[in-house]
Amino acid sequence: MPVSDFAAWWIAAGLLVAAEMFTGTFYLLMLAVGMTAGAVAAHLGLSQTAQMAAAAIVSAAAVFACYWIRQRRGRDLSPGADPSVNFDIGETVEVRAWKADGTASVRYRGAPWTAICRPGAAPAPGPHRVAEIVGSRLLVDPV
Repeated sequence: MPVSDFAAWWIAAGLLVAAEMFTGTFYLLMLAVGMTAGAVAAHLGLSQTAQMAAAAIVSAAAVFACYWIRQRRGRDLSPGADPSVNFDIGETVEVRAWKADGTASVRYRGAPWTAICRPGAAPAPGPHRVAEIVGSRLLVDPV
């Protein structure tokens, strides 16, 4: 039994939502919105070409709008600085002393980490907020 066009679009949208739940990649939700537009086009009886065009246009517009809004708010979109991808962003660590090379050893989540201060900020002991994960180091800002 073949699957109808609109059912295939709804299945694709559902799979993208499920994939977003596993990965935490918000952009997959924007693609699911596009698949929903394809499903609506199928429900309206439009051709498969029109359905694909609707899905592509709505997906591209949603991804672009999401990207543009995040850029406008000044958020860095690298995975190491994105709190929707990395839950460590915004957490606080205590820096007891800075070394001469600009690093500090901190305990975070029960393990030793190397912290580096954001360029331009003066390293000083005290509480710092995790701004980004750079490789295996915590980039921190003074609180």
